[in-house]
Amino acid sequence: MLPTTSQQNALTLAAVCLASLMFGLEISSVPVILPTLETVLHGDFKDLQWIMNAYTLACTTVLMATGTLADRYGRKRLLLASLALFGLSSLACGWAGSTGVLIAARALQGMAGGAMLICQVAVLSQQFPAGAARGRAFGAWGIVFGLGLGFGPIIGAAIVALSNWQWVFLVHGPLAVVALLLAGLGVTESRDPQRRKLDVAGIATLSLAVFSLAWCLTQGPALGFSDPRSVASLAVALAGFAAVAVIERRQPEPMIDFSVFRIRRFSGALLGSAGMNCSFWPFMIYLPLYVQHGLGYSSLDTGLTLLAYTLPTLLVPPLAERLALRYRADAVIPAGLLAIGTGLLLMCWGSRADAASWLTILPGCLLAGTGLGLTNTPVTNTTTGAVPGERAGMASGIDISARMVSLSINIALMGFILVAAIQSALREHVPAGIDGAALRALAEEVSAGKGGALPAGVAKLALAQGFGAVMLYGGVAACLFAVASWLVFGVGRAGAPRLGRL
Repeated sequence: MLPTTSQQNALTLAAVCLASLMFGLEISSVPVILPTLETVLHGDFKDLQWIMNAYTLACTTVLMATGTLADRYGRKRLLLASLALFGLSSLACGWAGSTGVLIAARALQGMAGGAMLICQVAVLSQQFPAGAARGRAFGAWGIVFGLGLGFGPIIGAAIVALSNWQWVFLVHGPLAVVALLLAGLGVTESRDPQRRKLDVAGIATLSLAVFSLAWCLTQGPALGFSDPRSVASLAVALAGFAAVAVIERRQPEPMIDFSVFRIRRFSGALLGSAGMNCSFWPFMIYLPLYVQHGLGYSSLDTGLTLLAYTLPTLLVPPLAERLALRYRADAVIPAGLLAIGTGLLLMCWGSRADAASWLTILPGCLLAGTGLGLTNTPVTNTTTGAVPGERAGMASGIDISARMVSLSINIALMGFILVAAIQSALREHVPAGIDGAALRALAEEVSAGKGGALPAGVAKLALAQGFGAVMLYGGVAACLFAVASWLVFGVGRAGAPRLGRL
C-alpha cells in the first residue's frame, strides 16, 4: 500500500531533520575530541586545523554547484546520493588510522555534508510549498539543526568518555541508513524545467582562491611568508578572488549575481553572516583546546563547559524572531554581533584572571552564545527575504557560501594568531640562541598541549596569552562587523526603522 501525501510529508520531514541533525553534530561534536585525536593519531597543531578545515573547505566547494545539479538531475536523487556518501565517509573517518587519512575522509564528508544541506532546503521547499505546513516544516528543521549544534560538544565528549573517539564518526553510518530509508519512501522527485547551466568556472575559481588563502595562512608561518610557495599561494588566492568577480559578471547564469549586493538589507545581513563566522564559529574549534590544555579539564568537563557557549544558540532564536518582528532585523543583527564581540572580549578578560577557570569565562560564553542566537536566524530570513522570490535560492547559496568561506579562512587565521602569540610569550623564557623555526615548533607544541620541556608555569602563561589573543581578535572582528552591518543597513537614516518598546 502506497503512503498517503500526509504520510509522505511526515517521512520527508523526518528524513530531512535527521540529515540536519547529522550535519549539526558533525560541526560541533568534533572540536571537543581534537585533543584526543592529537594524542591517539599522533597529530600536530596543523593536523588539528586541517581536520576541521578539510570539512569546511570541501563543503564550500559544492554549495553553489549542488543547487544546479539538483535542479538538473533531481533533488531526491542528489539527496539520496549525498546521504549515502555522508554515511560512507563517516565510516572512513571512524576507521582512519592516521591524521592524513582522517583529513582526506573529512574532505569527502564535507562535500557530502554541503550537498546534503542544500538538498534539505530544496526538498523542504518543494514538498511544503506554502502555508502553515511550510512554516512548521522549516521550524522543525531549524530546531533539530540547533539541537545538533547545541548539544554536539557534550555528545562528543560523552562518546569519548563512554566508548572511544571513533564512534563520534561511526554513529553517522546507521543514522545515514535510516535517513536514506525515510527519504526513499517519503521524498517526491522534482526537477527545475529550465535546467540552468552549471557555473564550472566560477565554482572552480572560488574554491581554488579559498583553498590557496587557507593554505597560505596555515603553512606560511612555518615556511616563512617570503618563501616562494607562500608568495605563490597568496598570489593565487588574490588572483582567484579577482577572477571570480570578472567571471561572474560575464556569466549569463552566474553563481553569484553581484547586483543583489546593492540591496541594503541583503548586504547588511550578509555582513552579519560573515561576522558570526569570523568570531563565534571558528573560535569553537579552539575553545576545547583552551579548556583542556589551558584549564586542565577532562573531555567530559570540556563538553559541559562548551554547553554554556552553544546552548544559548538553541534557546535564543525564538526571542530573536520576536525582536526581529518588533524592531526589524536591521537592528537585531548588528546588536547580536555586538553581543558576540562583547562576549568574546569578556572571555579574554576572564582567561587572564590569576585563577582562570570555567567560572571566569562563563559570562562571556553565555553572552557570545546569546549573540549568536540573536543573529543566526534573522540573517537567514533577511538574506532570502530581501530579494525577489525567484532569486531566493541564489541568495541562500550566497549566504551559506559566505559562512563557509569566512569560517575556513578564520580557522586558519585564528590558528596563526594563536601560535604567533604563544611564540611571542615564549621568547623571553627560552635560550637567546634559539632560531625562529625551533621557537615556532615549540609554540605549536605548546598550543597542542605538548610543552613538556618547559616549566608548567611558563607553558600555562603562554597558552593563556595565546588563547587570549584569539579571543581578542574574535571579539574585535565581531564588533567591527556589527558596526559595518549597522551602517550598511542604514539604521537611523531617513526612512529607516526606529527602535520601540517591547
